[in-house]
Amino acid sequence: MNSSFTIVQLIISMLLFYVMFFGIGFLLNMLLRMTWLMAVVYPVVILLVVDDVGVFDYFTNPSESFAMLGDTITSMTGSDIAVLLAGWAGAITSGFVMKILRKMGYQMF
Repeated sequence: MNSSFTIVQLIISMLLFYVMFFGIGFLLNMLLRMTWLMAVVYPVVILLVVDDVGVFDYFTNPSESFAMLGDTITSMTGSDIAVLLAGWAGAITSGFVMKILRKMGYQMF
């Protein structure tokens, strides 16, 4: 990932990831009625997006694949981690909002 973020780009990226994954999580919660699905799936999806290894390589060559994943994660900058954590916070927030709305009597689909 590009590590030359300005503070404005960082704030916009964090806001974009938060809103985007809040929306995706909210829609998945409405359609599948599984409140915490996106909060659980998000880290797996991010790990698959961040690494340079194919999904099947984790099964065919696990030692090298996980070693490369570890190298990729440790080479991430603070701004990369902040943006990804903002997305995860959006996914978690969508679960809380959905629980509150269901408790208030709103039925989604």
